[in-house]
Amino acid sequence: MILHLVRHGQSTWNVEHRVQGQTMHPPLTELGREQADLARETLRSVPLMAVLTSDQTRAAQTADIVAQPHRLVPLPTPLLREQALGDLEGRHYDELEPQAIPEGTHISEVRWGHGESLADVAVRMRDLVTLLSAVYPPEAQLALVSHGDALRVLAAVLRGGSHRDVDFEAYPTWPNGHVETFKLS
Repeated sequence: MILHLVRHGQSTWNVEHRVQGQTMHPPLTELGREQADLARETLRSVPLMAVLTSDQTRAAQTADIVAQPHRLVPLPTPLLREQALGDLEGRHYDELEPQAIPEGTHISEVRWGHGESLADVAVRMRDLVTLLSAVYPPEAQLALVSHGDALRVLAAVLRGGSHRDVDFEAYPTWPNGHVETFKLS
């Protein structure tokens, strides 16, 4: 199975430098729609069997654009949502203050803002991979439209790693509208 991981286009909260997390409503900007158009063009000739998307507005709008040439209706799933960041969501980046990592805890296991840890997101991503393997044939090509940190965790899972293997160096900024392809073995 081939998975084409797509980060949503720029949202209004990306422009406002707000922590989005699982906030549902921020829509795409005009630039975000252009980035979604580029993702659509990247995947235009790919024989997609399905387009799955986070149910958050910015991802769903991107998925609608990506799915157009394939005449597919995107399938929303909360499994593709961004990492929940609890009471940090909606705050401007410049309002955030550094927080200590609790002693004896790996940074990927901290639930920032009382939201989800990367370990929690990895559980969702493993559930997603299990679901995809059960529902789609091994030769399927799927587009998965999601969010930066969720996609970084999914990439680690697809490489056979865990939440501790998220590669923030290879993907320091998974750009809006970027498509990265992985083979699910």
